Amino acid sequence: MSETNTMNDTSDTSGTKVMRVLVGYSPDERGEDALALAAMVAKTANAPVTVVHVHPPAWPARGPGNVDAEWVAYLKGQADEALAEAVGRLGELQVPRPDLDLRAHAHRSSGRGLIEVARDVGADLIVAGSAPRGRRGRITIGSTADQLLHGSPVPVMLAPRGYAAGSSHHPGMGLPHRSPRRLERMTVAYWRRRDVEGPLAVAAEFAGALRLPMRLLTMVLRPPGLAAKFHTAGGVLERQVAQADEDLRDAAGQFGGGMPVERLTTVGTGIGKALAAVDMLPGEVLVCLSSHDGPLRKVFLGANSGKIVRSAPCPVLVLPRGAGSPAGRESPG
Repeated sequence: MSETNTMNDTSDTSGTKVMRVLVGYSPDERGEDALALAAMVAKTANAPVTVVHVHPPAWPARGPGNVDAEWVAYLKGQADEALAEAVGRLGELQVPRPDLDLRAHAHRSSGRGLIEVARDVGADLIVAGSAPRGRRGRITIGSTADQLLHGSPVPVMLAPRGYAAGSSHHPGMGLPHRSPRRLERMTVAYWRRRDVEGPLAVAAEFAGALRLPMRLLTMVLRPPGLAAKFHTAGGVLERQVAQADEDLRDAAGQFGGGMPVERLTTVGTGIGKALAAVDMLPGEVLVCLSSHDGPLRKVFLGANSGKIVRSAPCPVLVLPRGAGSPAGRESPG
């Protein structure tokens, strides 16, 4: 993300800014999920795609400045094979080869390696898959995602495990019957706070680029064990819901008449239960704002945002704190 614009300065022949998508690929289920999600984003937004395979750096050998030639050749062969697999899979997903930029990048940490390439190519979005061995249909944060979610200077979109193949349907949990054919709606998890205007504007920009209707969602969290007291007429819960509805109306009003914005307030004893009560389309994308305690212009998960990511039954787009805001552009990250 540049310091003056949300999307990078790449333009098409009409002068319209073009989103650049970067996707991290490894030859496993996680890589397949990331490619499936990146392909939908790219096709919807007519965006070029940078495919990155991060591999370990070469080993030093026989003195300063030397490396094991056999190990270097092995790494190159593995990277070439992985990128060739990615090209073939994206071709099956109808992403044309001319729109692809292939990168093999050496780094000890895959997430930090993706961040380095994202800066180099001017990416507007990093797409990654969920960690293996997690629950299907949910996002499990492994080391790669953790590094992205605690330092990326551009928005990060994570695919749930099994997203490429589709997830089994669980009634009441909002999980899709199958892998979606297209993205259908963008739901923004919203709480009123001091620096929310910039990220909301960025979310609207992504919704516009992806041609998605936008929904603002507020979750009112009810402490467990206090249901009877909180459900009394005029009680605390009713006042909280009324305030949440008012906050949503104010937030939706920021978008003017150009973009219709749906509003929804849900109640639950925790973020997981509150989200489980929300209807999600097969092609839903949930937007989560970074913690206001994190550094400006970087993604940073706090306690609530981390729970949202782990509880979501769909891809999650996490926006850097201060994204799009004047303060975010002027203050050091």
